[in-house]
Amino acid sequence: MAALPHKHCENHPHREAVARCPSCGSDYCRECISEHEGRLLCAACLRARFTEVSGAKRSWGGLRRGAEAIFGLVLLWAVFYTAGRSLVATPTASHEYIFNNVASMLDVLDEEEP
Repeated sequence: MAALPHKHCENHPHREAVARCPSCGSDYCRECISEHEGRLLCAACLRARFTEVSGAKRSWGGLRRGAEAIFGLVLLWAVFYTAGRSLVATPTASHEYIFNNVASMLDVLDEEEP
């Protein structure tokens, strides 16, 4: 087996190899190899590794988004339902008192504007 400096890059035959990819066993120059999680990997092996990871995430991604959307709608419904029930439970006199006070405050604000 030849020493590593006498080998050439798989992608660039005119350049000397500086590292061997542990996944595929090919030799590469500095531009073709990168460090990932403490290991030197070639671009093809690194791409394959990310494809495996992202593929696993995608299988649950759609289900998770759907569950989050349903949970959000149920939560929104619960908030509006609770607000509506509390308004229905409030005595009518309170509604009239609040309406009259807000209306009088708006009248005062309208009078103050030039």
